[in-house]
Amino acid sequence: MSWLAAATTTTPPEATQQAIGYPTLFLLVLIGALVPVVPTGALVSSAAVVAFHQTAPFALVLVFATASLAAFLGDVALYWLGRRGMGSRNGSRWLEAIRARAPEDRLTQAQQKLADHGVAVLVLSRLVPAGRIPVMLACLMAEWPLRRFARGNLPACLAWAVTYQLVGILGGSLFDEPWQGVVAAVVLTVVISGAPGVWRRIRGTARPRTDTHGPV
Repeated sequence: MSWLAAATTTTPPEATQQAIGYPTLFLLVLIGALVPVVPTGALVSSAAVVAFHQTAPFALVLVFATASLAAFLGDVALYWLGRRGMGSRNGSRWLEAIRARAPEDRLTQAQQKLADHGVAVLVLSRLVPAGRIPVMLACLMAEWPLRRFARGNLPACLAWAVTYQLVGILGGSLFDEPWQGVVAAVVLTVVISGAPGVWRRIRGTARPRTDTHGPV
């Protein structure tokens, strides 16, 4: 058992964290891109906090590369599945999942912006909370080929990974303990993600109701 104790003492904790952390981050972000219910932004921010507190010189670069690659592959896979569903007579469960998460008003807005600005809308869709799926569906309905979608989606995934990594670095720089930075990064991510929805609800409730006699 002495060799096991020696191996345990000579193996740095950071090496173990990296060996487990990067594949886990890749898998979770990939799943989050395919199943749009996983908070992938919070995952990237949390990973960036941990990398910020590590001594490895390229830890943050590896988080960025892992997250952006997983997001890109997940988006491309979901778009490919959506195209198959569009071409199928009975559709597909992936296409139905995309449609279910793209309200009619958001889809109409995405189609208009896509027609006006083209590929640039893909970059913004990754940065705007809940904006990715409506724009992806708009691309599917516009019959964009997979190659064109992939070209526009690559810079979108890079910008997305940088943005949420910066959120994590900000959270990690505020606290000495990594777990405190993770909590701060998750809170910041939740606030960023939820702010647009809250603002829309506030605007909706603030509109004056009218009847046949005019404003109430």
